[in-house]
Amino acid sequence: MGTGPRAAHRATRRESVILIPTVEDGLESYLRSALPLSREIGDISFEPPSSTWAAQVNRITVSLFLYHVARSPLPPRASAPRTGTDGTVERRAPLPMVQLSYLVSAWAGSTRDEHQLLGDVLTTLLAQQVLPAEHLETPLSSSVQLTLATDELNRPRDVWSGLGGTLKASFTLLATVAADAYPWETAPPEITSIDGNLGLMPRTPVTAARRASIGPVGRAGSDLPVRRGADGVLHVAVPDDRS
Repeated sequence: MGTGPRAAHRATRRESVILIPTVEDGLESYLRSALPLSREIGDISFEPPSSTWAAQVNRITVSLFLYHVARSPLPPRASAPRTGTDGTVERRAPLPMVQLSYLVSAWAGSTRDEHQLLGDVLTTLLAQQVLPAEHLETPLSSSVQLTLATDELNRPRDVWSGLGGTLKASFTLLATVAADAYPWETAPPEITSIDGNLGLMPRTPVTAARRASIGPVGRAGSDLPVRRGADGVLHVAVPDDRS
């Protein structure tokens, strides 16, 4: 893995992860290993399966055509802080999730052979909800989630029609992964202590709360304590003067 023209093209680019080619290299590696489908037996193509392309196919081929790219409805993926090369702590904003839609089809000598190969690919992908990390040449910012779905926005029939080819048995594979949309930044220093002086607060006189009374001030019994019982009725505590 990593010796083909796709890897050579990637080597000429900057060192940051190139998202889509990395995912596609991982898909190819996984399918070749799981089917199995060696390079001597057949091909895995990411070219548009147009009529011109189909006329040149002369080997068993699994086609994964990326026909739609969109932001995933999944929430952004938060990244754990890391330590930079200079020892400082780095962090970055949560990364948006991207959804890659692939039209998957099989090409062989006969329709029956194509259906058998397509069934093998379908079963292989159904067995994995996440693309195994060992098939990714470069680590990504999240796992690659794999789902089979019906695309109501871009129906396979319309895709085949747009390609100018003949309608074939196919299914939609969704690969969802976090995009490296934001750079790492040095985190602000952590606050460990606060220095300062606390001035004396001015004293505010506290006014004593007046006890509840049962009548006008000065009337006998007006200063007797009053409480409300559980039944909601006010009760007056009358002192015992028998002593």
